[in-house]
Amino acid sequence: MNRRWYTFLLIVILGAALFIVKRCKNDVSKSAATQDRQDPASEINRNHGFDRRISFIEYTEHAKCRMECRHISQAEVEEIMQGGKINYNKSNVKANPCPAYALEGVTKDNQRVRIVFGQCDHKTKVVTVIDLDTEWSCHCPGDDRDESGSPQKNRN
Repeated sequence: MNRRWYTFLLIVILGAALFIVKRCKNDVSKSAATQDRQDPASEINRNHGFDRRISFIEYTEHAKCRMECRHISQAEVEEIMQGGKINYNKSNVKANPCPAYALEGVTKDNQRVRIVFGQCDHKTKVVTVIDLDTEWSCHCPGDDRDESGSPQKNRN
């Protein structure tokens, strides 16, 4: 064989060896990362959809007032949080810093409700509670704003 073939063969062998070493290194780092990872259920990653765990729930003063006025209990709020249907037309999932999710459902005493949750990194705030069938006369903090939290416009 002439000298060019030896050089070519040497380059091919070195390339194959480099490929194998690189691949083995990636496999080792992937397995190490997998071993270091905790149980995914224990991680707090609330940036992908609505987190229905009630352990993060916190009530705003406005929500507490609306709940009292509209006869909706904390147990009913938690029930809707865990099993209600998200109404994306009434939600603002791109809100920053806390996406807002409007969940709707029927409570045990047959109230059709919409509950707006603000999902922040380490808590889920109950923003407001709405009875969809009955118009209640409530006077709560933040009544100068509409149900979505935006200032109300003059209606003259």
